[in-house]
Amino acid sequence: MTYKNVLFDLDGTLTDPAEGITNSLMHAQRRLGMAVSPREELFVFIGPPLIESFMSEWGLSRAQSEQALICYREYFTDRGIFENVPYEGIEACLADLRAAGLKLYVATSKPEPLSLRILEHFGLLPYFEAVAGSTMDEQRTKKGEVIAYALHSFHLDPSETVMVGDRKHDVLGARENGLPCIGVLYGYGSLEELTAAGAAALAADLDALSALLKS
Repeated sequence: MTYKNVLFDLDGTLTDPAEGITNSLMHAQRRLGMAVSPREELFVFIGPPLIESFMSEWGLSRAQSEQALICYREYFTDRGIFENVPYEGIEACLADLRAAGLKLYVATSKPEPLSLRILEHFGLLPYFEAVAGSTMDEQRTKKGEVIAYALHSFHLDPSETVMVGDRKHDVLGARENGLPCIGVLYGYGSLEELTAAGAAALAADLDALSALLKS
């Protein structure tokens, strides 16, 4: 199928945010008096909405999760946000896709203001037509809600649009809005996770992703 519009996830798809996110989570654990987890155990937080993850992974109540988010952002907003690395080759990939006539957008569960700062910091913002994210007060955090917001705000035809992401939330959120999703295997979701969620196709690397989007 030929696509005209591509919605990109941010964390685990455009950039590798592991250091900043896990440092922020460990800061939150210290502030909350919790035992600090090994870094690798915190990778599960990369991608999904944080409040939901605090509840499911740490067993916190909603109120405790909201406090955990405040502690998380104490570190993330000024330091963790830039402890982040664009995937090697991502800028060339985006340039190639734009040259092929595709319109590129970002659809992320990360708050929109923080997402814009990250994309601008790494020089990726000019490749995108617009960015859709959640709000700083944790509204519109579910990926399906973000995608719906993007489709409506940017006047995108679902039949001409595809989602690209690395976690099941990207696949399921796309499906809620009638979109296919290409799962990338270089991020934080496994082949099994993306396949079980119903990814329309899988891309092992950026070359494979570019080929799928331009086919």
